[in-house]
Amino acid sequence: MQEHAGPRKQQGRQRRKPDLRVRRTCERLGSALVALIQERPIDKVTVQEVLDRASVGRSTFYLHYRDKNDLLLSQLEKFLEMMSTTLSIRKEESHRVVPVAEFFAHIGNQKKLYRVLADSGRLNEFFDLAQGYFARGIEQRLTESERLSNPPQRELGARASALAGSMLSLLRWWLDRGAKESPRAMDELFHQMVWNGLQ
Repeated sequence: MQEHAGPRKQQGRQRRKPDLRVRRTCERLGSALVALIQERPIDKVTVQEVLDRASVGRSTFYLHYRDKNDLLLSQLEKFLEMMSTTLSIRKEESHRVVPVAEFFAHIGNQKKLYRVLADSGRLNEFFDLAQGYFARGIEQRLTESERLSNPPQRELGARASALAGSMLSLLRWWLDRGAKESPRAMDELFHQMVWNGLQ
């Protein structure tokens, strides 16, 4: 999500305080919306209800978001950005290219929200977003991997996109079957397929 540059952003040392306030405000708004859409259909939730739940003013909301759908999209993007880059950020030395166990565990614990996205017709939008974020994250991990001695640079993007799609298909399969296998087992299965295909 882009933050709007204002005069306080250019005041050097004071920059952190407004940035922290903006971040906290956006977190409150996001949490309020997520809570509300688990109580009733998103199309019946109003911006005013989000504002009341988050204790945020209307003008502040519209400084950062166009509407509640923009707020929801921002929350999904923030989550996907965090998940898709976590292995590179923490410099994990494993051969994992995507944190399947962590991602599946989180989605498995948020089945109600997943169902909300499905019922509101927004699940495909979530998967389209996820495909892009995870493809970029996987490409980064493949670039960093010592397991690929001479990674074909021209093919990395295509391979990463295909692997991201496979991981998301595996997620749907896992959820449709009742998430019976552990997220860790799904992680191991996915990465077996990854390296069998790449080597």
